[in-house]
Amino acid sequence: MRIVSLLPSATEIVCALGLRDQLVGVTHECDYPQSVQSLPRVTRTLIPVDASSGEIDRLVSEQLKTTKALYQLDLPLLKELQPDVIVTQSLCDVCAVSPNEVQAALAQFPGAPRVVNLEPQSLDGLFEAIRQVASAVGVSAENTIRHLQGRVEAVAMRLAGVSERPRVTFLEWLDPPFSSGHWNPELVRIAGGIEGLGKEGQPSRRLRWDEVSAWQPEVIVIACCGFTVERTRQDLAAVQRMAGWRELPAVRSGRVYVADGSQYFNRPGPRLIESLELLAHAIHPDRHQVPIGLPALHPVASSQYS
Repeated sequence: MRIVSLLPSATEIVCALGLRDQLVGVTHECDYPQSVQSLPRVTRTLIPVDASSGEIDRLVSEQLKTTKALYQLDLPLLKELQPDVIVTQSLCDVCAVSPNEVQAALAQFPGAPRVVNLEPQSLDGLFEAIRQVASAVGVSAENTIRHLQGRVEAVAMRLAGVSERPRVTFLEWLDPPFSSGHWNPELVRIAGGIEGLGKEGQPSRRLRWDEVSAWQPEVIVIACCGFTVERTRQDLAAVQRMAGWRELPAVRSGRVYVADGSQYFNRPGPRLIESLELLAHAIHPDRHQVPIGLPALHPVASSQYS
């Protein structure tokens, strides 16, 4: 079986199922596990590497209005790889090659590969996505899913009897600010927090800073989609535009954290469970230890806002 993955989370699912040796092509963003970095890249981005967050938001907004693609598929390379299965997605219009472009490309193939279209919007949706990929290649997903579900249950059990659930704001972008969406509000709930701005199973949405101020979050987690911790830190000055930021409970108590949004929280693959475990430690450090081998969410010192 020859598999091409058109999004990083699908690459991680394929590898979690023990199918790394059957992967023959991945996207320009696929970087985990490390061994996939040597595989042929079948996509490229049209977003300038030095674009600011505001510029990226403008490009994305234009794409949504005009269907102008932000990612391109290397069709000659895809043909050369001769995949039996292509794993793609229809959840987000801006984070991968569009389904329409995939279908247009397949129309030029002499033999049609099987297309697995993933659309997880929750943890249950993630488990179903793992089953979809496993079914397409003829393997069982149940042991993998059972292991991941067990880790979710372990987090929930540690919170049994806890009545204190802090108000949490989870931001997926800073300029402009975006709320959490899809699975991330669910992760906040399971990790023992209350997310007042994002809705479970719903897309992230553009926020006004006064919404954040009105919620008075006791914990703030920033995981900008596709950004490393270092790249996100470059945008922290943007929060100064929010009146009353320094008076927020989370800021006053030093409970503002930055996560690597390129690796955690924004990829609906198996590492969403690691994301949950990291989040649980940030919200209830007395109940949850940092998982061995994982970096804790990075606290933001007050000096980094200026």
